Amino acid sequence: MLNLTENEKRDIVRYIEEGKELPEKYRFLLFEGKKQVELLWNGKSDEVTNVVLPFQTIEHVDEPRSEVPKELQLSIFDESGRQQKGWTNKLIWGDNKHILSSLKHGPMREEIEKQGGIKLIYIDPPFDVGADFTMDVQIGDQSLEKEPGVLEQLAYRDTWGLGQDSYLSMIYERLILMRDLLADDGSIYVHCDHHIDNRMRGVLEEVFDSDNFVSHIIWKRTGARSQSKFINPVTDSIFFFSKNKDNLLWNSYRTEYSEDYIKKYYRNNDNGRLYQDTSLIAPGKGYDFNWKGVVKRWRHTKEKFEELESNKLLHYTSKGVARLKRYLDESEGILPQSLWLDISNVNSQSNERLDYPTQKPENLLKRIIKASSNEGDIVADFFVGSGTTSAVAEKLNRKWIVSDIGKFSIHTTRKRMLAVQRAMKEEGKDYRAFEILNLGKYQAQHFVKEYENLREEDAAKKSLNKDKQFIGLILNAYNSEPVDGFKTFHGKKAGRMVSVGPVNFPLSRKHVEEVISECLQNKISKVDVLGFEYEMGLFPTIQDEAKKQGIDLAYKQIPPEVFDKRAVTKGEVQFHDVAYIEFTPIIKGNTLAVKLTDFNVSYQQGQLQQTEESLKNKQSKIIVDHGQIVKVSKDANGIISQEQLTKQWTDWIDYWSVDFDFESKQEIIRVPKENNPDEFEQKWTGDFVFENEWQSFRTKDQASLELTTSTKEMSKNETTIAVKVVDIFGNDTMKIMKVKL
Repeated sequence: MLNLTENEKRDIVRYIEEGKELPEKYRFLLFEGKKQVELLWNGKSDEVTNVVLPFQTIEHVDEPRSEVPKELQLSIFDESGRQQKGWTNKLIWGDNKHILSSLKHGPMREEIEKQGGIKLIYIDPPFDVGADFTMDVQIGDQSLEKEPGVLEQLAYRDTWGLGQDSYLSMIYERLILMRDLLADDGSIYVHCDHHIDNRMRGVLEEVFDSDNFVSHIIWKRTGARSQSKFINPVTDSIFFFSKNKDNLLWNSYRTEYSEDYIKKYYRNNDNGRLYQDTSLIAPGKGYDFNWKGVVKRWRHTKEKFEELESNKLLHYTSKGVARLKRYLDESEGILPQSLWLDISNVNSQSNERLDYPTQKPENLLKRIIKASSNEGDIVADFFVGSGTTSAVAEKLNRKWIVSDIGKFSIHTTRKRMLAVQRAMKEEGKDYRAFEILNLGKYQAQHFVKEYENLREEDAAKKSLNKDKQFIGLILNAYNSEPVDGFKTFHGKKAGRMVSVGPVNFPLSRKHVEEVISECLQNKISKVDVLGFEYEMGLFPTIQDEAKKQGIDLAYKQIPPEVFDKRAVTKGEVQFHDVAYIEFTPIIKGNTLAVKLTDFNVSYQQGQLQQTEESLKNKQSKIIVDHGQIVKVSKDANGIISQEQLTKQWTDWIDYWSVDFDFESKQEIIRVPKENNPDEFEQKWTGDFVFENEWQSFRTKDQASLELTTSTKEMSKNETTIAVKVVDIFGNDTMKIMKVKL
């Protein structure tokens, strides 16, 4: 019951009626006893999303084993050595707010709980308001500065739109979801630096409770620096909290003695054996022992003391005081400490270096994962970056769930995990398959719902107007004007008609055929078709058919950023031409191989004219102009020159893979039952899972690609081949082809 005076009640009502903020004192009067210490910021809210979106399985990755482990050979793996059941690790692309909510409230929660729950979460969220998230992509002996996708820019840079207030709101909601996902004996490690660490600890104490604080770890990530005129930052903070400190999973460890430590504490020498001098006298409970007429309180019992003396582990000072010799045992090491000086950052020559801006060393994650999880436990990271957490978890025989909003991050992690699988395969070690998941078209639908921001009483109106609002949203982002009176055309831009595909399923051949038909009826020769997803096998044949009839048909990819009003307002939404793939099947008897023969993109990054005008003498810049990577240079005399760095179509490819029997594995999702939303049922989406059976990709040590796959023996006379290509920007394209053997 509120303990307010009549005057205080009248004042509160008056402030509310006048639309004024309540004075600070009323917060404590109204919410007395709720929280003794609380971190406040503008926009803070306890509301947490509870949306449940189905996870789509985009790809199943499992480097085939040369030998099936005998003890598991029929239970988990098929005859080719591929995993066919049991837990598969999860690599998820999307907004981690929706991912966390869908994991917490959706059907995958049951699968996670069957594995014992998530025992450990490590996150390294972006924490620098001025951070640059560009990346260098290697093109021959040159490097292109790849700009982040608009989603990444908005998620990372615009997280700081209101400074630390908006950042704290972002991380606060996600930490609440992470806490609720953790197992009762689980823990979380949050990595940050001086930009945000003081606020971060306050947020963590509020979410997890200050009683569950375990440690504030200081990691010295770099050596001496000289960029600052003040004090150079060389450390990061890692905050370690438990779900329940009384029930915390913890595996103690020891770190190796450093040379400085040995020199400091083991200065004494006994015939070549270094030892510490340790006093046997200690306050508190112990055994009162009379030595040379003086009663002392010893750390050990009388029997223990006599045992130490008989083993010659005692020596005596000039005053006759007994001292214990503690010999150096390098196998023991130092017990855990909160200051970590012995783990170096990833240097430029390291084998694990991936040139990813926020990459952390594997040894850092190895210490954390071994200390706070056991073999077979689930480890999670929802800002996975370059995939260090999943790589180390796999090597340490942990299960894992990782996610990121950046497509390039997902692609980098996929390549890294394939490399881990290959290395473990060579060593004869077991490893698990992993799935690449996203929230895909369902997330797009949810974005539309969030964008409309309608109250429940407007639900009927929303349903009726949803398609119209969606099309208007896309046309606005595409900078086109709406048109009426057509069946398939929705807008017009620069003399070209615009047709917008559906949001909740792939744009089909039928839709394109209707576009072509309407073009012919109305003598329209130029049209842009915009789609989120395209029916597989649509390109480039139907485009060629349109060209023969005098129609210039261009496919454009609708980026997810169209649903973010900030991106549209800033003019940062870019629609790219859809890439296309050409490949040839090589059939010999009942064997099949695939040769990649062409790949085409039409990207744009930077404006050629603006670049030429902005360059100073003796400067150069690399841009992407109409699908070609071009180096623009200005010499000492101001003369402009251009050099095309993409010499051939293969320069655009970072990775490609093949499923020799696509359509053999249906994509099954679990959705709420219509008559009981609290229960879930399985549903086939109509799509198939791409099973990654063969792949070739560029690495730091191997820059070239294989363009022809190994040969596979087929068990049937007809199959559907699917080829997936991932370009150097991390965007993927797929094409399918039916073949007869």
